[in-house]
Amino acid sequence: MQISLSNLGKRYNYEWIFRNLTYTFKPGTSYAILGHNGSGKSTLLTILAGYNLHSEGDITYTEKDKTVAPETAFRHLSLTAPYMELVEEFTLLEMLDFHTRFKPLRLSLTNQQLVERMGLQKARNKFVKDFSSGMKQRLKLGLAIYSDTSLLLLDEPTTNLDQEGISWYQEHVEQNKKDRLIIVGSNISHEYAFCDQQLNITDFHPVQRKNKLF
Repeated sequence: MQISLSNLGKRYNYEWIFRNLTYTFKPGTSYAILGHNGSGKSTLLTILAGYNLHSEGDITYTEKDKTVAPETAFRHLSLTAPYMELVEEFTLLEMLDFHTRFKPLRLSLTNQQLVERMGLQKARNKFVKDFSSGMKQRLKLGLAIYSDTSLLLLDEPTTNLDQEGISWYQEHVEQNKKDRLIIVGSNISHEYAFCDQQLNITDFHPVQRKNKLF
């Protein structure tokens, strides 16, 4: 997957979050979107995922030299973020069964093999609602990292993880970088240390003059 942005901008009411963002995210490369809290990292990721609409400019998705319609880009991507919810009425195995109906797993993994890779063997028949916050985050990451998608979007990926969970994330994202475009929204270095390129979203904040945005 390649994503090309041309003069992209997003605003809420009269406030521009970012503007004039022209950039190309190339396939097989990992990118970190940097910036302080509230700077627009998550907003940009949700726009790239098609969950949020941009206010101006254009986004072009390309897969193997073929243009992908924006409304179908979701088929090629996986996303994890703190604000995303899981179906908590499912057990772990039911959650995997549901997810893989829409997004098959990489490497021809079975659902049971993914459970083992996530280190959640003892929770396979446990309801997701009874998971700890760290277990839920590991499940979100496992579903995203191991989905057979060419675009992986990670927003604050180690939220709720302890040091063991952080090490797990670093190991498994590194193992699944090949032939993917990965974009990480973060301001914590251990979340994006593997990335090849960095883009600071604050470089595209509008200039404020006399309470007006230009």
